[in-house]
Amino acid sequence: MSPSRRVDLPNLQDTVRWSRNLGSGARRSYRARVARLRDKAFQIAQCSVAAAAAWWIASDLLDHPRPFFAPIAAVLCLGTSYGQRLRRVVEVTIGVAVGVLISDLLVSLIGSGWWQLALIVALAMSLAILLDGGVLFVAQAAVQSIVVTTLLPTTEGAFLRWTDALIGGAVALVAASLVPSAPLRRPWEQAANVVDKEARLLAAAADVMVNGDPEVATDLLSDARATDFLVRELDDAAAEGMSVVVSSPFRRQDRRDLRRLVDLVEPVDRALRSTRVLVRQTAVSAAHDIEVPAAYAEFCADLARTTARVAAELRTQRTAEGVREELLDLGARSGCLERSDELAAEAILTQLRSIVLDLLMLTGMDSTSASGAMPAPRAHLHEPHAGSPE
Repeated sequence: MSPSRRVDLPNLQDTVRWSRNLGSGARRSYRARVARLRDKAFQIAQCSVAAAAAWWIASDLLDHPRPFFAPIAAVLCLGTSYGQRLRRVVEVTIGVAVGVLISDLLVSLIGSGWWQLALIVALAMSLAILLDGGVLFVAQAAVQSIVVTTLLPTTEGAFLRWTDALIGGAVALVAASLVPSAPLRRPWEQAANVVDKEARLLAAAADVMVNGDPEVATDLLSDARATDFLVRELDDAAAEGMSVVVSSPFRRQDRRDLRRLVDLVEPVDRALRSTRVLVRQTAVSAAHDIEVPAAYAEFCADLARTTARVAAELRTQRTAEGVREELLDLGARSGCLERSDELAAEAILTQLRSIVLDLLMLTGMDSTSASGAMPAPRAHLHEPHAGSPE
């Protein structure tokens, strides 16, 4: 093989590896988009039905000519998220109504044109801000004033256009109260996904403690560092679920259970952060060929299995009280583990105990009770006993 061939071969391997990673990333992205479409299917159907209902009420029942502001307001109010729907209904409805009303009044007085458009938009936005409107409120006032000024510069049907916006908002308000149970299940499922990921990271970290493979440890560390999005999705799911129980009179009875889940978001986040630190310490140990006590690896593997059971409990929409005794046993056991002279190994033991503490809070214990249930770690091997000479 020629020298140039030997130089080109690693480049070819890098290209093949890059292409493989690119294809794998594209497949994951496609699956994520399909999953997102599936999650939003109900909201899409709800917006479609609400738009049709708003048009039918304004056009067929009230005989308004071309009532396109009604379906526009309905769709804008509902959106594709359950979060803050009541606020959106109010802001969009009043914003659309203000924009339409201001433009209708001023077009009848000063006509339409470029300078009239600038004046009308400025006045509509100013009035929206004076009414203490949010970003959506102000934007809708501006947009609808532009529509009326440029596309419908006539006073004919002005009052009807204003009432069309109110009709769309009213339809959205009714539709917003009709929600499936999925937004209330999703926070629990997402919390279970986060904890399940922690379990997998712990199991992999236990293997690295045994094998000490630095390449595997590096890959595991990259995997652990890419988990921030899981907590963000949990935050979003919890906020969306709370919005549902607040906005829908048919879901008020679910508020207490969902509040319990919201209280678990912080310990779930802390447990994942502690797991990431554990993985980093494990990677450091592997990179520097530092021996981790076999008891730590065994403990980590057992903790991984218990963590998986915590995830299973959360998936049934309840706190993991059934796993509390196992975690308490692990906490007691962690206090009896032998200590190491290696700082990196000591850091691993500290993180294992932190994870147990965080998981105990997922069983319904508060931070004080969970901390009190964790015994002090065993004295270091070379620390003198009380009353013994140095």
